[in-house]
Amino acid sequence: MLSNFALKAFFIGVIFRQENPILQLYEVKMQESPTEDFDRIDLKILRALQLEGRLSNADLAERVNVSAATCHRRTQRLFDKGYITGVRAEVAPGAVGLGAMVMVGVVLDRSTPESFGAFEGAVMELKEVLDCNLVAGDFDYLLKIRVRDMADFNKLHGQKLIALPGVRQTRTFFVMKEVKENARLPF
Repeated sequence: MLSNFALKAFFIGVIFRQENPILQLYEVKMQESPTEDFDRIDLKILRALQLEGRLSNADLAERVNVSAATCHRRTQRLFDKGYITGVRAEVAPGAVGLGAMVMVGVVLDRSTPESFGAFEGAVMELKEVLDCNLVAGDFDYLLKIRVRDMADFNKLHGQKLIALPGVRQTRTFFVMKEVKENARLPF
């Protein structure tokens, strides 16, 4: 007999991917070799920008030892191909009154493409939800949420989270200490 994990993995891997463009896109990206169309200079550019996204083109070109024109062209190509998806400031959550992080496991009442789609569409509208991931295991989704405090989360939970389409159960984990957050990719 298959475990709950195996059944979910089978369902997601065989049936659901055919009807969900998000999973189809994920599957295509996973099948592509991540380095097939870029070289060591592109990797140097990616590493440098991952460490310091505010580098000027001239400084970046100097660090990777290419001309400014070559660096600009390569950086633009990395954006165009989706290897660089954006550049933004990392804001200290406490500085803007969002010092509490909460992880929420969500179980849906049905595992159908329609249920997943309805939930995903609705959760995209919640500004407090920083990350939403479809997972295998005890939950269907794992949410990463930022709020002011426990009272703020209680309000969000009571008014919005449990009202999301298809939610059967939630399980809440208040983060006591952020040990490693927004780490750089290891390449």
